[in-house]
Amino acid sequence: MPLLKSGQIVEDTWLNIDDEQAVPATGDVIVSLERWLSEDDTLKSRDGKTGLRLKNDQSPAQVADDLDAFDTVVLEFPKYTDGRAYSAARLLRDRYGFQGEVRASGDVLIDQFGMMQRCGFNAYEVRDDANVSAWQEAEKRISAHYQPAADGVQAIWAKRHNLAKSA
Repeated sequence: MPLLKSGQIVEDTWLNIDDEQAVPATGDVIVSLERWLSEDDTLKSRDGKTGLRLKNDQSPAQVADDLDAFDTVVLEFPKYTDGRAYSAARLLRDRYGFQGEVRASGDVLIDQFGMMQRCGFNAYEVRDDANVSAWQEAEKRISAHYQPAADGVQAIWAKRHNLAKSA
């Protein structure tokens, strides 16, 4: 699947490793939570970056103390109607302060792009036939927000409050 970041399709240099597959000694790899929990010492000592894949029923709390070992965390959307990955993204950003890549994988729809950004996602595995210009346009669709979120965009009420204070 193509990887969308900053409104552009980019090369995905990460290798997704199945639990049965041998982990290469070098290169950037993404492993499952189960693999990480059983082989974290080995994975920490290899030459290359490590990413973590969390299923929609797995919480980032399980690896909160290890988040500094990951450069990317992939959160799965098995169906677009299952929004648990939104909560996981907010936990990663707001509670645990994760600064790396938070990637949406699976049933990732353009209609949900804005909300995914607000929750802290900054990379998206999109369909092979993805229309990049439509994704770029979706990013601009909503320019003002009433709620604070993980994307750092100031809410309208906070902007008004700041304007009133400076007047």
